[in-house]
Amino acid sequence: MRLDHSTHEVIVVGGGPAGLAAAIAARQAGLDVSVFDCARPPIDKACGEGIMPDGLAALARLGVTIPSAQACAFRGIRFLDDSHSVEASFAEGTGYGVRRVVLHTLLAQHADALGVKLNWGAHVTGASRDSVEVDGNRISFRWLVCADGQNSLIRRKSGLFAASTVQLRYGFRRHYRVAPWTDFVEVHWANCGQMYVTPVANDEVCVAFITRDLAIRFDEALSCFPRLAARLTDARIAGTTIGAVTASRRMRRVYNGNVALIGEAAGSVDAITGEGLSIAFRQASALADAMLRNRMHDYQRAHQLITHTPRRIARLLLALDGREHFRQRVLGALERHHETFEAMLGIHTGAKSPVTFGLTRAARLGWNLLHG
Repeated sequence: MRLDHSTHEVIVVGGGPAGLAAAIAARQAGLDVSVFDCARPPIDKACGEGIMPDGLAALARLGVTIPSAQACAFRGIRFLDDSHSVEASFAEGTGYGVRRVVLHTLLAQHADALGVKLNWGAHVTGASRDSVEVDGNRISFRWLVCADGQNSLIRRKSGLFAASTVQLRYGFRRHYRVAPWTDFVEVHWANCGQMYVTPVANDEVCVAFITRDLAIRFDEALSCFPRLAARLTDARIAGTTIGAVTASRRMRRVYNGNVALIGEAAGSVDAITGEGLSIAFRQASALADAMLRNRMHDYQRAHQLITHTPRRIARLLLALDGREHFRQRVLGALERHHETFEAMLGIHTGAKSPVTFGLTRAARLGWNLLHG
């Protein structure tokens, strides 16, 4: 690979969805952008592969449209355990289930079409205030965007550190060749964790398992979800099962001078929210505007606003994890008052203000939790 050693206006380290979104937004703002990643596309990752309506809207603002033939629409979220089922449709729009490699390909193609310089197979091993080291070469920049994941090497070298509390869980993803049985994303609950079922094609679903127990494996865990296991009894496994770590990590700051963080490098919320991609796509536009205006403190504020609701939702949902009695009371209350679940989903996707939840709904839910 031949490198341009002149000063680059924007260098993005990490060419996953967050890094490509940041590159696209910066290019739309008229900035010259180069992306460096040691992998080669398409880049895959263990994830639930669902994009919520707010994420699709943010993606559309970046000029990226997912062709319907390469995805599967879903209209809401359903929670289930052995004895409860509660669902809610999105107040606005639909979500899309899309294979991670398909999404990455679409983002890379759009970035390339806009004139982003994509450098695949490039190893970034160091960074200073004004340059990065790529395969032994020093390359200068005006802005550096760290999009190299939750264990970001470049973040550490740039003097940006996470808050002390980090909560880890473990995720595994598998695809099954079976026609989706619903147009909802299903979240199945058990004491060992959650399994998320996302339709990704007319003959395929993605099943992601998230747990606190690193010792448990996918097939062992599936037996804890009898409703889901029955659906998948005769389904053929497509491809391999892959794993990853999902973390709840908060950053004290998401920029330091001319170095900014995005995606999981900028902190993360547990995958239970399903909002990881949506957060990154919204961050991308905010970051590009901040770089263009040379007002990085605006990005800090925007980042806090973007992640505020997902963090609160994550705390709420994680309170149900591993607490069977409490979880059953909550799901039972939501089942009896499904409008409360609809309001919560609307807040989660940004379609409704938290004010719309209201004291009446909160009091009613609390009463049901106390009195069963």
